[in-house]
Amino acid sequence: MARTKDLVEDIRRRLASRSFAPGERLPSIRRYASAMGVSPSTVVEAYDRLSAEGVIRSRPGSGFYVAGLPLALTVGEAEPRLDREIDPLWVSRQSLDTGPGVLRPGCGWLPAEWMPQEAIGRALRKLSKGEGDRLAQYGATQGSPALRRLLARQFAGEGLDVAPEQILLAGSGTQAVDLVCRFLLQPGDTVLLDDPCYFNFQALLRAHRVKIVGVPYTPSGPDAERFAEAARTHSPKLYITNSAIHNPTGASLSPAVAHRLLLAASAYDVTIIEDDIFSDFEPEPSPRLAALDGLDRVIRIGSFSKTLSASLRCGYIAAKPEWIDGLTDLQVATNFGGPSPLSADLVLELLSDGSYRKHVASLRARLAKRRKEVQARLEGLGLSVWVEPRGGFTLWCHLPEGRDAAEIAKAALVENMVLAPGNVFSVSQSAPSLMRFNVAQTPPQALDLLAALLARPSADVARSAEA
Repeated sequence: MARTKDLVEDIRRRLASRSFAPGERLPSIRRYASAMGVSPSTVVEAYDRLSAEGVIRSRPGSGFYVAGLPLALTVGEAEPRLDREIDPLWVSRQSLDTGPGVLRPGCGWLPAEWMPQEAIGRALRKLSKGEGDRLAQYGATQGSPALRRLLARQFAGEGLDVAPEQILLAGSGTQAVDLVCRFLLQPGDTVLLDDPCYFNFQALLRAHRVKIVGVPYTPSGPDAERFAEAARTHSPKLYITNSAIHNPTGASLSPAVAHRLLLAASAYDVTIIEDDIFSDFEPEPSPRLAALDGLDRVIRIGSFSKTLSASLRCGYIAAKPEWIDGLTDLQVATNFGGPSPLSADLVLELLSDGSYRKHVASLRARLAKRRKEVQARLEGLGLSVWVEPRGGFTLWCHLPEGRDAAEIAKAALVENMVLAPGNVFSVSQSAPSLMRFNVAQTPPQALDLLAALLARPSADVARSAEA
């Protein structure tokens, strides 16, 4: 029975990834049995199950064929199935769907009480008394002109000369990345990612059915030599990265690495998506690929979910004009207009009223203190920080020798605590003993629970995780 289930899941994965196209003949029973090392009767049972579900069809005397209509994409099956504890989609769902009382050191946002709730309330009240269009109408295709002008002025302060017409507002930072991927990629293309990287980049790229190649990340940015080698060998269309306060490592890009990346990208015709979502957490700006490149082959994206509110779904794309035109058409086709006018106007109000700078300055100071406190406690438990970040709310840590982050995370979930084990972020699955901690979401009770788990032998933790 178990082998039959394995075969069914193997065929489903191949159908989801389009290795078997609609109408294509499946391997013969004997050939598939030989390839998988099972008996022909096991293959017959697997084929019969899929036939009963309408996924494949039998043609007497000819064999089994994929049903005529394409199978709906299941993102979680578009790649070889990972253990749930290290699957990016699973960790995202656990972080988003847990209710009150669940500890979430593994999530990627600040607690509500750290956000400018009073300022948001004031802005909402002000906007509710104004014109009614924003409460009832679609957004303009490129989004609020006033917010785009404000962003253009901010970018100019960094040395990035961008006209408001070169900025497209989107529903979120994730939607911004998705739009660019839709615009530039075809199934089967190759994309470079940092290894480790923000785990939802991997989940999103699964949906686009592209090949992912990891580039090892160092404390000063991606390994420039390995980046050039990967670009030369795999001819990627895109490279996606965080330059400022890299997720999950907390590292910052050095000027030397930035220049070498841009030279390699130019030599091998690689477009770069620079996710700038954490930039406001930096005490002083680090190098930005978009500013150094002038938006020739770099696309800047960002949003306000980390510093203002995750509920204000508003992101942006800054790119060369001819790409913005195509991206705008794509946004109309997929979203019928830009982001919510209410969200865009709220962001504009919050960025314009003078309180945002004070809020961010307060966040930086508060997070610096909290990082120091959590780091000291983690080091007391035998963990070590991979690099000390210049800002932000995450620490990328080595667990004590011999401890497996996925097993710890699985056992923690039984105790109502969501952790983010290293291999969730690793393209190559080479971070089994690393874990990312959100210091603002790691209260003393979370550290106490982690201490209790680490005090138990690894075998006991594994058994309790399976219970």
